Amino acid sequence: METLRINGKEKQFQDGLPATLAQLLEQLQIDDATVVAELDGKIIERAQFAHTSLSSGQAIELVRFVPGG
Repeated sequence: METLRINGKEKQFQDGLPATLAQLLEQLQIDDATVVAELDGKIIERAQFAHTSLSSGQAIELVRFVPGG
């Protein structure tokens, strides 16, 4: 079974990993316009989400922007 560590928690993917960061965000129902993503310690530009491949065992940090004050 393939896994990713997302925000410090291990998530398992029985049907295989999403191929890209953009597909992962879609699967998690996260709007890519509201998130900053870091993959294995490197910030990924939003324009590169669809071109950033994922591999089992990678660490992903997702920080969401929430409006309000």
